[in-house]
Amino acid sequence: MKTNWDYTELAEAYLKRPDYSENAINEMLHFFDVSPGSRICDVGAGVAHLSLMLANREMEVAAVEPNAAMRAIGIRRTSGLKNISYSEGTAENTGQLADTFDCVTFGSSFNVTNRPKAMQETVRILKPRGYFAVMWNHRDLNDPIQKEIEAIITQFIPEYGYGSRRDDQTKIIEDSSLFGEIHQFTGEILHRMTLKDCVEAWRSHATLERQANNKFKDIILEIEKMLTSDTEGLIPIPYQTKVWAAQSLISEK
Repeated sequence: MKTNWDYTELAEAYLKRPDYSENAINEMLHFFDVSPGSRICDVGAGVAHLSLMLANREMEVAAVEPNAAMRAIGIRRTSGLKNISYSEGTAENTGQLADTFDCVTFGSSFNVTNRPKAMQETVRILKPRGYFAVMWNHRDLNDPIQKEIEAIITQFIPEYGYGSRRDDQTKIIEDSSLFGEIHQFTGEILHRMTLKDCVEAWRSHATLERQANNKFKDIILEIEKMLTSDTEGLIPIPYQTKVWAAQSLISEK
């Protein structure tokens, strides 16, 4: 399925990315008021980082992913679980039945959708008064290693921008008039990686690749050189999981 962002060449590298904060996910599920067996649609499921966390908490997970390479890895990683299934679809057209899910989640995917249309599709497949959440892992840019990486990026791309993934999502959700009060949950992660895995994770950075164009390989090479000279052993990378969650205002359909 063709989308504006093609993750085919980045799919394997996505395996090196961190999971989301356990605390943030637990707070989100507490807000959702779900129980084992609740049905969750994870949209833009990728290689199953969030889908696995939900399935391991005994949710029934429908993982929707448009990219064939990402979907294949997700299917492989979840093959032993009966409570998770993958299908092809987009945020704007999930291919799921209406009024089906207790919750809909977007793990690091909401920013590459048409967000108003994605929210319309979300309420279509949600049960009345169902729940919705979007989330990302944000690197701590005040960390010394991350500051050096940012300096490399801006050396090549002076106007580099993160797009909407680092924006406060409150206004875009409020403007939809589809959801009630928006709740935010955060959780800290210290992700430790080998040099090789860290560099591989940077190769999965679609926002950087999109803006770098033919400079992307050079940027990754410079990051690798810096990490090789400045770090020893496992590289600590501090992240913060940020979640925005709300309940649908639609009480009947």
